[in-house]
Amino acid sequence: MRQIVLDTETTGLFADQGHRLIELAGIELVGRRPTGNRLHYYFNPEREIDAEATKVHGFTWAMLQDKPKFGELAEAFLAFVQGAELIIHNATFDVGFINHELQRLSPPGPRLEDHVAGIIDTLVVARRRYPGQRNSLDHLVKRCEVPQRDRNFHGALLDAEILADVYLALTGGQVGMSLEEGEEESEATSPSMQEQRRPLPPRSMPLRLILPSDQEHEAHERYKENLDKASGGRCLWLLNERKESAQTS
Repeated sequence: MRQIVLDTETTGLFADQGHRLIELAGIELVGRRPTGNRLHYYFNPEREIDAEATKVHGFTWAMLQDKPKFGELAEAFLAFVQGAELIIHNATFDVGFINHELQRLSPPGPRLEDHVAGIIDTLVVARRRYPGQRNSLDHLVKRCEVPQRDRNFHGALLDAEILADVYLALTGGQVGMSLEEGEEESEATSPSMQEQRRPLPPRSMPLRLILPSDQEHEAHERYKENLDKASGGRCLWLLNERKESAQTS
């Protein structure tokens, strides 16, 4: 599966109130490993940037007026993400802004969802794994023990790199964003860059299977029993075990 870890920065919080994209970055993963292929654009938003937004990412409109407009790079962006699975933190926000930009094109472009294989929202994944806890990217960096970065200001490319590490940690762990030895980093700025993508070498060693110890197994059984009592007999683990036992008896 080809995946793109995606992040954006904007002029404000609400696309339906006329706010615009100012930065867009995507990092490619294949087989849960970074390929070095990435996309990074700055845009002229054609409007002022809210002061509160500038405090977050550090950009003003004056800094971006020489950058291309979204429409000039839309085709290259869509070619980069075509057919991939997107990984986004708080996907509703980023996808909403991208779709508003696509609708501003002449003629209006199709939705981002129509170009990709699917979208994984890591905020939803984190809330399921850590219910009742704060699941911002900063909090997940600490909780998942991923490498710290210098992050005085938010930036789409840096946040995409961080999110890639967080996603891999949330979904089972894997190598971080460092590239394979000898592999050069490339930056995709046009569709033709996709033709230069090199296949990754196959995994040379099988994955290790680590089984729980007797003590860990006993602790898990006690946990299930306590959970069953607290839930009034509705522990799904035990319900399934009872169902399977009844079917085989």
